[in-house]
Amino acid sequence: MNQLFLFAIAVAFCTGSIAQIKDTQDPKAKGILDEVSAKTKSYTSIKVDFTMVMQSKDKTKKPETQKGALQLKGDRYKLDIKGQEIISDAKTSWTYLKDNNELQINSVDPNSNDGVTPSNIFTIYEKGYKYKFISETATTQTIDLFPNNPEKKKFHTIKLVINKAQKQISSFTVFMKDGNVFDYTINTFVTSTVIPDSVFVFDVKAHPGIEVVDLRE
Repeated sequence: MNQLFLFAIAVAFCTGSIAQIKDTQDPKAKGILDEVSAKTKSYTSIKVDFTMVMQSKDKTKKPETQKGALQLKGDRYKLDIKGQEIISDAKTSWTYLKDNNELQINSVDPNSNDGVTPSNIFTIYEKGYKYKFISETATTQTIDLFPNNPEKKKFHTIKLVINKAQKQISSFTVFMKDGNVFDYTINTFVTSTVIPDSVFVFDVKAHPGIEVVDLRE
């Protein structure tokens, strides 16, 4: 699975409600996130185009930029990024390495709760995080998230920038413990369009000569 988009963390879908978060210290941040959560969950589907910029801890290296597209429908997703196509129907995940014509198949562990996946990227704050209101402009609100169990994570902070009028996350930054920083900008955000269920199952027959590596136990 592509580590750049998934914040360098391989994880499974998280659910829950903001009210379940323990040790919450900022009621203003909670009120904003409640509104974002309600708005996000009202959509039957989400399609986004995004840009990811990774800044290495080695400041002499140039930032690495990738563009991609994500389709979400419930806990199912399809992620298209450079050289890879990642699909999940919430039970099985398929990672297609385009250059090698290779497909890796994994089972999705519903009990895993290690971090972030495409399916929970807009509601990641709902479970396992403390949050703090940082700043506000005429059009945006900024909130920082901190994992309740930082020793189990590869990152220490996620910074959310929220569009005030639309109640949507417009960008977010992930600060890794190793010093790398992943900055994501949502370029387009289209909601409640019809997405066929077939989008969330990889079609092996459409890729002649593909090498299939089945990693399911």
